Amino acid sequence: MITSSEDCATEVFDMSRKIESVNIINPRSVIILSLIVMCISGAALAEPEPGNPGAVEERMSITRHTVSGGRDNPVDVVETTEDYAALVTAGDRNKADTRGGLAKPGPGSVGAESGSHDFWIYEADVILFNDDDGDGYFYGIDLLFDADTIYGVADVYAVLYLSYEGGPWNEYAVTEDFTIFGASGSDEYVLVTELMSGYPTGSYDLLIELFDPFDGAFLASLGPVDSSELGYLPLEDFDRDAPVQEARVVINHGSGGGGIDGWFLSALFLILFVSAIRKIWRRRNDVLTRIDSPAPCWRNNTNEQHRI
Repeated sequence: MITSSEDCATEVFDMSRKIESVNIINPRSVIILSLIVMCISGAALAEPEPGNPGAVEERMSITRHTVSGGRDNPVDVVETTEDYAALVTAGDRNKADTRGGLAKPGPGSVGAESGSHDFWIYEADVILFNDDDGDGYFYGIDLLFDADTIYGVADVYAVLYLSYEGGPWNEYAVTEDFTIFGASGSDEYVLVTELMSGYPTGSYDLLIELFDPFDGAFLASLGPVDSSELGYLPLEDFDRDAPVQEARVVINHGSGGGGIDGWFLSALFLILFVSAIRKIWRRRNDVLTRIDSPAPCWRNNTNEQHRI
């Protein structure tokens, strides 16, 4: 059997094509796969931004109640934790949606939402505290108010609301039952509240409603229309009041690993891993191709020459 040089060249070309056909993974596909892995990793590690107003976030706060003694001589201090549904920010602000708007009027009332002439809130004072990031928005509210009555002694309780950027009223705290003594100024009630979560950064108004603990009748209210102390309060919750961390710049001077990004390391390991698998497959299939293929043409030519 005599094989021409053209046939030999054709057979060599066919064998090389068989070997190349096994090389399914190429550098381009490795790069594309690495980019996909990096994007997926970034999306998985990304945390939701606390300030996202569209996110459904339940509210939580912690309040210390000073039932008597005011700020100077606190007595009967009680601590409570308040959990509420997500802050309602859309819609009109209407007192008819608060507890006072839904409760029956108290004694001496002239209307369902007017409260009672027998009770009133004489004054309110607000001190804001805790601004760790220094942006001018606080997560602490120190509220003092003084409720008075025409009666010598009366038991009452109050419900507090916050309105975000002029939106609907949202209940955020309820006082303990406490006793007021006529028009005395020594029966002030103090609530020190820390907004922990669910309160986006913005301007808030505050509303106080007073009720009779016996039958829940609405007695009086005080809001931003009545007192400037309760309007335009710059607030945010504790989760959003994170101190700004100073940027650290790492400079390498020819030694050490430096601040190599985790994504870059992941991509590098992935490339090395895929390259190793690629080499193993190439060697394995190269051997299989040589075993399964017929004897090369030059080997046949050599055998033919020996026979001659």
